[in-house]
This record gives sequence, C-alpha cells and structure tokens, in this order.
Amino acid sequence: MKIDRMRVFMTRDKDRPRVIVALDTDDGLTGWGECYNHGPDKALPPLLDYLYAFVAGQDPTRVDYLVNLLIQQSRFPPGALGLAAISALDHCLWDLAAKAANVPVYKLLGGEVRDRIKVYAGVYTAPDAPAARDEFDRLKEGWGFTAFKLSPWRIDMHANRWGNVVKASADYFRSLRETVNDEYEIAFDAHAKIFEPIAARQLGNALAPYDPLFFEEPLRPENIEAWGDLKQGLNCVLATGESLYSRNEFLRLLQVKGADLIQPDICVVGGISEMRRIATLAEAFFVGVAPHNPMGPLATAVNVHFSAAAQNFRILEYRLPKGQAYVYGGNNIEKREGETRYVVDPYLPKDGYLELRPDRPGWGVEMDEKAMEEEGYIHWQRRVPKRPDGSYAFA
Repeated sequence: MKIDRMRVFMTRDKDRPRVIVALDTDDGLTGWGECYNHGPDKALPPLLDYLYAFVAGQDPTRVDYLVNLLIQQSRFPPGALGLAAISALDHCLWDLAAKAANVPVYKLLGGEVRDRIKVYAGVYTAPDAPAARDEFDRLKEGWGFTAFKLSPWRIDMHANRWGNVVKASADYFRSLRETVNDEYEIAFDAHAKIFEPIAARQLGNALAPYDPLFFEEPLRPENIEAWGDLKQGLNCVLATGESLYSRNEFLRLLQVKGADLIQPDICVVGGISEMRRIATLAEAFFVGVAPHNPMGPLATAVNVHFSAAAQNFRILEYRLPKGQAYVYGGNNIEKREGETRYVVDPYLPKDGYLELRPDRPGWGVEMDEKAMEEEGYIHWQRRVPKRPDGSYAFA
C-alpha cells in the first residue's frame, strides 16, 4: 500500500473556514485530517502541497517515521501553520493505518482504557444567569451535558477599573451558582487577555470560592515561567496549553508547575503522534489532559480516539455540529442556524459522553466530499480589540 494522491478541501464549519485533507492510497483507501484554523488558512494548501512531496509514494502505516520526516525537513521549528498542516497529514496517516488493519485508531494506540469520552459544552460567552440556566438545561435535556465553559468577562476589561472587572466576574459566577443546577460544572476561559500574572491570580481567586471546573489560559503563552509564578497562590484549577506547540514547551510548563490541567490541541501540536507524547509527559507529573477542541466534527473524531487511549484524559471540549457557534466574548448566547455538513455521522453526545465505535475502522466517521465542495471557503479573521488609549490589546 502506497500513498498516491492528496486532496485539499477549502470548506466551512458554519461561519468559520476549515481546511480538510485527504490522502488516498493505490489500493483505494482514504485517510482524513483537519488543519487548525489560525486565520490565514489560504496559506495552508500550498504548504500542504510542499509537504506532500515527502509522503508521496510512501507506506502510510509508518506513521511515526513519516511524521518525524515532516517535522525534521523544516530544519527550523515548523511554527503555527507548519504544524497545522502536519497535524492534518498525521491524522490522515493514522486513519489509513487503522483502515488498513480494519480497526479503530484507538486500537493502534494500545487499545481503549475507557468506554466513553466525557465532554463539556463550549458556550464561550458570559450570558446573564437566567439565559445561561436555560441554555445549560437545553443542552442537558438534549445531550446530557453537565459541564460547560463560559467567558468570565461581564464588562469591558479595558474600559473599567480592574478591581471592578474582577468584582463583576465574581458576582457573575456567584449568580450562576445561585441560579443553575448545583450539579453543573462551570469552567471559565479568559482567552489569554491578561498581561500581568498578579492580575490573572486576582481574577482566578475571585472565581475560586464558587468552584470553577477550571480557569483557562488567563495569560499569554510565551513566558512559560510566569505560569509557575501564577499557579503559586492560585486557589483553583489552572488550565492551559492550546497555544503551545510541542512536547518541549509542555515539558517546560510542567517543570515550572505551571498548570493543573493541560489543553493541547490535536490540530495544533502536529497531530495525535505528538499529542500522545505530551500526554505521557503530563502523566509523569500527575497532570491530566483536557484537549482544546473548538474545531469541527472531524477534529472531534480524532480527539475521541486519542482520549479513549490516554490514561490521564479528563474531559474534552465539544461544540455541537448544528446550532452552537464559536464566538468568544459578549453577553449573549451565540447560535448559528446552519449545520456543519462535511462529516455525515459526527460523534454526538449521549448522557454527556461520546460513545466509541468499535465496529468502524479509522476515525469511525464518513466524510461528505460533495458537501465540502458545495459549502466552499468562507473568509474569517480575528478581531483585535483596542484599549481606550488607542493601543491594541490581546485578541
């Protein structure tokens, strides 16, 4: 079996672009992968064309061999777009290897250590407590969700005194606890908007009395040592990792005791191959893994197989392929009427978990090529806020 063709689909997931990759073999198998959506997604197809030359004609079951070649050929660290492309190719290779063996991917990873995958619903905004209650209850009734992620930002962090911003967030969480089902777990994603560790600690400790599931990424990722400083004296679970790219960066984070929970993204770090190494490092430090997963239903399928085989997996971020939007910030429940169509049979929660599909090889999903072609590419770019003095803040 040899790889003899690559196809790249520029499509969409409601109002976000998606770059989906297919690797075909000479005996009729197809493996599928998903690139991360960093923003300049039109740069990915030519990058994928360049990388394809290294895997064309190769045996796709030599996954580690080929992924290592893709990383080493760059000489310099591949960076965000390079690793987004390599991640998708890694996904394709694992899918092909499992389909060739007629088993689910998780069987090639040592087999499942759990029977189903716990998920939380990404809501991403900070709606009023009654609206949040109604949305939580709707998601619980329809899909069994008992864990949710919100934004902590109730007022503009740049236009208001910081003490008032922190108080508004604490008051908001208190009102949520007074309003929603006491069994619900609630996480908060600060979206790397805070510059100073002391300010991040102040916000985290203001949320702590109301028992957040975790406090996610309050700081930028570049100064990893600052995360160790932040966690000292923080009274809630600190989570981060979506903006880190390799086992080396995660090792530094773990060595400085900078996280209680890590959140690598399987479309960012180079795919399931690197994700497994990162998880093993974290396990040695007694740190759990909660994969970052705001992407589409194919990325979710890849995460299901990683999570099934990872001993220290804890919970997976999840967004329904119909209805739920990925819009960060604001005080509204953001929804999109459209449905993400490129996966025919996406993994859908039951009782708050995703069930494994032991009778289906590869990722266990069917792709709709016609839907990808019909939907087509949609432009998206990040909105970068401005402070009152006219300077740009963190997105």
